[in-house]
Amino acid sequence: MAEISDQELEILADYIKRISGIHLDKSKKYLIESRFRPLLKALGLENYAEFNGRLMRDTSLQNQVIDAISTRETCFFRDSTPFEMLKRTLLPALIKRRREEKRLQMRIWSAACSTGQEVYSIAIILRELLPDIENWNLKILGTDISDAALSKASYAKYSNFEVERGLPPQTLQRWFTKEGDLYKVADEVRFMASFRKANLMENFSHFGMHDIILVRNVAIYFAQKDKIALFERIEKQLDASGVLIVGASESLTLFTQAFKMNRADGAAYYTKKQAMASPFC
Repeated sequence: MAEISDQELEILADYIKRISGIHLDKSKKYLIESRFRPLLKALGLENYAEFNGRLMRDTSLQNQVIDAISTRETCFFRDSTPFEMLKRTLLPALIKRRREEKRLQMRIWSAACSTGQEVYSIAIILRELLPDIENWNLKILGTDISDAALSKASYAKYSNFEVERGLPPQTLQRWFTKEGDLYKVADEVRFMASFRKANLMENFSHFGMHDIILVRNVAIYFAQKDKIALFERIEKQLDASGVLIVGASESLTLFTQAFKMNRADGAAYYTKKQAMASPFC
């Protein structure tokens, strides 16, 4: 199969940017070729000129393009430090405050949740922190742009390889059941989560307000102006005393002044600057 030329790459990158917000340049040439080679083969196309032409004519291919280019590198309790921070500091403090307010509810949003491991990791932590969980109104929302990723997240079944990445044996035994060659998330965990399709470059105000929002390792794929716009909109969906968590290698101070960075348990989290002090410390 022919390699992609610079001109073909530019056309394809513009198309990908338009439908997903993902910014690609010439440095991603190998990534593009490796991700789209199977799709070109499945479509019976010989080169990227034919592929680009097909994309312009056939809008039904958008989902396949998104599924091909979306990064799905994830696992349960990925990069364990943020989850330790949630378990030791952020969630206990939020739980304590809600008990004092006599308002037993919580809203958490995992943006770009991929195949659901982050969502279920949070649900497991809440299950273990709340002995009276049946008295709480808890909603954990997972969103992603990929239909294939969301389908797997909703299905809530994972391979042996997937559950071995990040899950301690006791957690696997307690919160999963073996079904053939797969492990299924326990119903009491699975029913805590809902999944919806969302392009973070588009309006998401209908998702409502949240106490905790996780947008980890997502903005790195967007152009600078799109990062600024994204976090301006996320700030509007975060409760006044809420918390935002991004990837360990990301820093919001590079492109927005709306948030203040805080640290706990060796990890960083962000609160709105208008909040005089972190409500979690």
